[in-house]
Amino acid sequence: MGIPETQLETWSHQGSVTQSSQTYQSVKAVLESKNASYSTRNFEVFLQGSYGNDTNIYAESDVDIVIRLESTYYEDISNLSSSEQSLYKSSSSPASYSLSDFKNDVVSVLTQAYGADVKVGDKAIQINARGNRRKTDVVVCAQYRNYHSFSGIYNQNYTEGIVFWTLKGVHIVNYPKIHSKNLTQKHQQAGTWFKPMARILKNMRSKMVADGLIAAGIAPSYYIEGLLYNVPSTEFGKSYEDSVVNSINWLLKADKSKFLCANEQYYLCHPSSPVTWRTENMNAFIEGATQLWKKW
Repeated sequence: MGIPETQLETWSHQGSVTQSSQTYQSVKAVLESKNASYSTRNFEVFLQGSYGNDTNIYAESDVDIVIRLESTYYEDISNLSSSEQSLYKSSSSPASYSLSDFKNDVVSVLTQAYGADVKVGDKAIQINARGNRRKTDVVVCAQYRNYHSFSGIYNQNYTEGIVFWTLKGVHIVNYPKIHSKNLTQKHQQAGTWFKPMARILKNMRSKMVADGLIAAGIAPSYYIEGLLYNVPSTEFGKSYEDSVVNSINWLLKADKSKFLCANEQYYLCHPSSPVTWRTENMNAFIEGATQLWKKW
C-alpha cells in the first residue's frame, strides 16, 4: 500500500522557525558582543545544521551555530608542488592567537551570559534550552584552507572550510557553507522538491526508530541530506509518493560506493573518517525505509 500522500505531506513541513530564529539571533548577539575579549579579532558567526539548511523537522529542536576564527587559519598544502609549498612557507607567519585561546574566550563569554546552562561537550559548546530559547550547540573553529595552487598572497586558490579538535583530540575538517550552498542548488534543480523530501526522510527515520526497524543514532540528519543529495533531481516531482518510491528504488540499485557528501569534498561513506557515514548504517537506513513503506 505504501505511506499515503497525506502523511508524507505532513512530514514535509518544516519544524520550528520563529523560536529557532529568535534563539539564533540572541546567541549570535552574545557571541558578537563588543565586550567579548576577542571582539577585535576577525571572526564570523553563521548557522549550520538542519535549521540553517531549512530541512529541520518538529522532532529536531537544536540550533547549530558556528563561530569561526578568520585571523588564524589552518591549511593542507599537500597538493601543492614542492616549489609552491616552499613559497607558501616563506610567505606565512605563525599565529599569535590560537584556536584554543579563542575557544576559552568564547566559553567565558557564553558562561557570563547563560551561566550553568553552558556545558562544554566533545565537539561543541552546549547551551541548554530555557524558556523560549531552544537548545543550542556552538562549534568553535578556525578557518581551514585546502590549497590547490599558490603563487603568492594575491594569487592563491583553495577550498575553504572549518577545522577544530574534539576534547578527545580528534581532528575535524568540514565544509558547512559548501554543504548548505549545494543543498540549496539541489533544491532549485529539483524543482523545490529536495528540502521537503529531506524532511520526509528524517520523519521516516523517526518512525523507523520507533517501530524498531533501525537503531537510534545510526542515521544523523547530516547524512540523510547527503544520501538524498546523490539521488538525481529527475527522481523528484509529481507527488511525494512518487518522489519517495523513485528515490528509494534508485538508491537500492545505485553504486553507493561513489556517493559523495553534499559538500562534495568527501565520499559519503568511509569506515573510519569522523565526518562520514558508515556503509552498514547507510544500508540499514535504506532497508528500513523500504520495509516501512511496504508494511504501512
